[in-house]
Amino acid sequence: MPGEILDGTATAAAIYDRLTAEVGEFLAKYGRRPLLATVLVGDDPASHTYVKMKANRCREVGMLSRRIELPEATTTEELVATITSLSADLEVDGILLQHPVPPQIDERAAFEAIAPGKDVDGVTRTSFAMMSFDEGGFRSATPGGILALLDAYEVPISGRHAVVVGRSAILGRPVGMLLLARDATVTFCHSRTPDLAEQVARADIIVAAVGRPELIKGEWIKPGAVVVDAGYNPGNVGDVEYEAARRHASLITPVPGGVGPMTIATLLDQTMRAAEAHQTQSDRPLVGSLAGEVR
Repeated sequence: MPGEILDGTATAAAIYDRLTAEVGEFLAKYGRRPLLATVLVGDDPASHTYVKMKANRCREVGMLSRRIELPEATTTEELVATITSLSADLEVDGILLQHPVPPQIDERAAFEAIAPGKDVDGVTRTSFAMMSFDEGGFRSATPGGILALLDAYEVPISGRHAVVVGRSAILGRPVGMLLLARDATVTFCHSRTPDLAEQVARADIIVAAVGRPELIKGEWIKPGAVVVDAGYNPGNVGDVEYEAARRHASLITPVPGGVGPMTIATLLDQTMRAAEAHQTQSDRPLVGSLAGEVR
């Protein structure tokens, strides 16, 4: 019997319903709406699409979004200055730097300019450290979305063997640390792992996050394993050989409609948490000018 679908679209919709109610309560209490600032450098069409999607979701739940667009030739220093200014801006609750950035920019330096309290995409070293030590802070958005999706389907994590295929700073590494914090035994694999098929075959939970279409073959999947495909390639193809893997898996994410929707939902959820934290700070003024139209 084919594995059950881990439906990220439906799970994200439930998060948006909750956020809509929370934003309404926040507005009534504080006279302002949570605000997410997005920074986009250059003219990459996919990046523009992603930023537009995030702005639309903000509008749907009642949040504000502020879009900052910088030219392709922007320097690291100029980008850092922009982000530093947003970090100091009391009207801004969360900051998202859309990546990738143009090659002349030091992306890590730009990420580190985001104040930890506004790092709702979970990209700074501070956020990674706090997440790794299970000490709060903001999760990397896609890994956080993966954990939220597993929790929504009540997938047991403690004591399970999880194999993460991929080691990027914003996906593979943080999702492994989140699983480890939940008492999974975690194995990291990557492009130089010589026995990838054998490693995957031992996994109770597989997270594919390497960006290579159908790298993970269906025949590798242990019967009953949970498969999370966080890869996305042209033509809506994931990192996992979907139909073949579904014949073995107990639960599996589709591409699209699995992990992707959970990423934006997590970003907005963390923006809501950031706004609540900022508003409870004793020196935080009410910002009545932000109570009006959602941008």
